[in-house]
Amino acid sequence: MPPTDVGAVPTDVPPTDVGAVPADVVAVLGDLHRQVRQLVTELGRPVRRIRLRSGVTELEVQWYDPAGPRPSPPPPVPSVGPVAASPTGVPPGSEQDLPPGPGRAEPPTRAVVRAPMVGTFHCAPEPGAAPYVAVGDRVRPGQVVGIVEAMKLMNEVTAERAGRVAEVLAVDGQPVEYDQPLLALDPA
Repeated sequence: MPPTDVGAVPTDVPPTDVGAVPADVVAVLGDLHRQVRQLVTELGRPVRRIRLRSGVTELEVQWYDPAGPRPSPPPPVPSVGPVAASPTGVPPGSEQDLPPGPGRAEPPTRAVVRAPMVGTFHCAPEPGAAPYVAVGDRVRPGQVVGIVEAMKLMNEVTAERAGRVAEVLAVDGQPVEYDQPLLALDPA
């Protein structure tokens, strides 16, 4: 891998051996991480993507379009097991079996907490510790609900709005992709 020039910081260390990364590179990455998190906080709206470059210095920030829809969560997983057929083609016991009427409310819209980056999702601050949140917990905007580990840096995942944790969609300790749904929140 050819070295690139980012000032006096060497970058020719292969990324496969994290223990071999010089302390000054780790310090620069840590400082950059703090500055990016501060920038995202100061921007005041959800950031979709941040791209940084060195050399000819470039910073690109991409926001979610407030007029357009945010990426939708994946479709629900169908239930496993046989279901007796009904004349309408809708499984018995489903919401569509209920007659429409004033007592039947529309289902609330769930908010989804998404991964801010590619990495490993952790639902607790350290192995063996209690998770940040569990199904049924109430959360407030800005509350830490998990972390995504990337390049040995722990990045907090926070709720954008208040709600009650309806479902944990990501598995603790497993890799997650950028913008992958991690938690589903019902309105509070």
